Amino acid sequence: MKKERHTHIFALLERIGRLLTMEAHAEGLLPVHWEALRYLQRANRFSMTAAALTAYLGSTKGTVSQTLKALESKGLVKKRVKTNDRRSNHLSLTAKGRNLLRRDPLSDTVKAIEQLGTSTQTELNNGLEDLLSARLAMQNRQPFGQCRDCRYFAKRHPDGEPHYCLLLKETIAESETDSICFEQQPG
Repeated sequence: MKKERHTHIFALLERIGRLLTMEAHAEGLLPVHWEALRYLQRANRFSMTAAALTAYLGSTKGTVSQTLKALESKGLVKKRVKTNDRRSNHLSLTAKGRNLLRRDPLSDTVKAIEQLGTSTQTELNNGLEDLLSARLAMQNRQPFGQCRDCRYFAKRHPDGEPHYCLLLKETIAESETDSICFEQQPG
């Protein structure tokens, strides 16, 4: 019975994944393009690089490079060379990219989640977070959690405005605390 439940959960995840992938072929983009756009929308300023995007997607450098080229050619993403490290580019969404994300094809899935009861949402969130954490740990991959939940996050630190990253020795604005970070380590 227990194995059947595990198999059923996997089958549900697989079916939902297929539905999401089908929907993500919208606006002339591939699913990986949408994933990259969503990542850039959620990432903090320290994580807006091709290397961080590569780690987040669990993809190859070549695939991410091609993804970024496609997004740049469509005017959705902009790359600029970092002044402190000329080997690395800083990525950002353009106004066109932000506008496109307002029509994200997965918004219907978000609406479906919103229709679930609060306790179901909480259980689903906790269960999926646990599942993701377990899979990331199996592959020794970064968690990419939110700044506010990081062991290096210093709330109302004297050197911050109003917060501070103890790892990167950088100030963190209140608006950045919900952003995801490549360097995040659960607190």
